[in-house]
Amino acid sequence: MAKKANQKAGKTQKKRKVTVEANGEAHVTASFNNIIISLTNKKGDVVAWSSAGKMGFRGSKKNTPYAAQLAAEDASKVAHEAGLRKVKVYVKGPGNGRESAIRSIHNNGIEVTEIIDVTPLPHNGCRPPKRRRV
Repeated sequence: MAKKANQKAGKTQKKRKVTVEANGEAHVTASFNNIIISLTNKKGDVVAWSSAGKMGFRGSKKNTPYAAQLAAEDASKVAHEAGLRKVKVYVKGPGNGRESAIRSIHNNGIEVTEIIDVTPLPHNGCRPPKRRRV
């Protein structure tokens, strides 16, 4: 039905080539609902990524440590084949699978040199949402 503009003109998008050095960064974003792992080079270009949703987990199973482990394994296998060997891990968010994601990145042959927590904390900024009543 509705085609994208570049497909209509007969052009196909080319996959972007990312230069991969041995050193890079791993960004683990662990929210309450999902976990997203992005392995990047030093410039910040994504080499490999994965998430619990991409691995087939749905609903409340997405924020489990097991889902984080499988997602991190998937991303680190692709990045290891591309040539990534050492990473600094930047962890963001309050989710469950933070430690298991870091552990499975390390177990798949990528050395973790540093772990940095970059979770944003308000300096008394916005008013937080009201307390949950369960």
